[in-house]
Amino acid sequence: MIEVTGSLKRRLAVWLLVTVTGLGALLMVEAWMSTRRAAERAFDSQLEAAALTIAEAVQWQQGEPLVEVPAAALQILATRHQERVFYAVLDADGEAVSTNLPFVIEPAWRERVASAPMALTARLDGAAWRLYGREYDSAGWVSQEPVQVWVGHTRGGRVALADELFERTLSRFLAMVLLAGVLMAMALRVALGPMRRLRRQLRHRDADDMRPLDARVPEEMRELAQTLDHLFARQRQSREALLRFTADASHQLKTPLAGLQSTSELALQSEDPADWQAALTAVHEGAGRTSRLAGQLLSLARLRHIGEAGEVDPVDLVAVLRETALDWAGREVARHHDLGLAELPAGPLWVRAEGWAIRELLGNLIDNALRYTPPGSVITLGVAAHGDAAVLFVEDDGPGVPAAARERLMQPFERGGRQDTDGSGLGLAIVDSIARRLGGRLVLGGREPHGLVVTLHLALCEGRDAP
Repeated sequence: MIEVTGSLKRRLAVWLLVTVTGLGALLMVEAWMSTRRAAERAFDSQLEAAALTIAEAVQWQQGEPLVEVPAAALQILATRHQERVFYAVLDADGEAVSTNLPFVIEPAWRERVASAPMALTARLDGAAWRLYGREYDSAGWVSQEPVQVWVGHTRGGRVALADELFERTLSRFLAMVLLAGVLMAMALRVALGPMRRLRRQLRHRDADDMRPLDARVPEEMRELAQTLDHLFARQRQSREALLRFTADASHQLKTPLAGLQSTSELALQSEDPADWQAALTAVHEGAGRTSRLAGQLLSLARLRHIGEAGEVDPVDLVAVLRETALDWAGREVARHHDLGLAELPAGPLWVRAEGWAIRELLGNLIDNALRYTPPGSVITLGVAAHGDAAVLFVEDDGPGVPAAARERLMQPFERGGRQDTDGSGLGLAIVDSIARRLGGRLVLGGREPHGLVVTLHLALCEGRDAP
């Protein structure tokens, strides 16, 4: 039974979407961090430029540094976000020469700036600040003393610039995602095109069209196409075999039925009771043969629906063999033969098979041996274990079958070239079909000095599988 588990196209689209979304999320995180770093670098450069402009405006008067902050320094820090901009110029003692900072620069900061320029982020007066400090050597008329220039502003402009850059990146990414979705849909349609063409070709095929596929498929579908070709080949062979079997069966049934009709017509034309008695005897025997032939044909049809060996419960081969041998030994047809059992194993031999199939197999082998051997022949049944297999055999001391004709005996309506018996030629074909269904192996061999041995090899159940 076919169970639909969803659309392959939808499944591919979902996995591609999940992959793109995951990669996109990573890219967005990277873009967000990159925009923050870019905004930091841009505004830090502005702070550095403003500090340099203020340092160049420092003048000395009577040994004291004086500074008038140029308007250019404040314009450098001015943005459209109306940030609060502050500065401070400190002398060598840390005293403010000029400042509009609402707080005092900490001594630790001044010591670090004395060795190298420094930019830091601090939270002062409830707001986040970005400060840049640098120490400059300023030359006066009498002495040369360093001064520290500090500039800073709030972080609103940085955040706004980073958000603006990220929004632009996000809009581009969304546009690319939409474009990728359209291209992905087109790519899926093109990629699944061979599957649609193969589906249409199979859908438009006639029920009896078993020709190999004529389609161009990608490498990923090559195994599927080859499997379908093999399936068609097996169906073609099965159909041809069925047609041959039907034709042979029709011929085999037509012959005895025609004989019955002619015998009854002759009897109806005669007024002699002896002729009627002979005709009734012939009709009875012919009806028996025809009934047996019909039964064997039904057995072959039933074998088409037998389950696999792994789907049935284990059966004891020794018990089935003993039961079947006793049943056949008591029949009228075995009265003139020596039908018996070889020495059987003491314990059971478990195999996975249906009991009726094993009985059908043994019945056909015994019936063949009875029909194709002369009265007084010895027919022996037995079973033994060899390694992990059970070996079932039926042997007789009749005339046997030439080695060249043994393989043909597996075919329906094949009698090994002998037409002097009332057999239908279906017995070994049924046995071979049952053996194949059960995963076994049927072997026909000779017996010295004369006779035939039919051997069936079946796999034994493992210890945990046996009852």
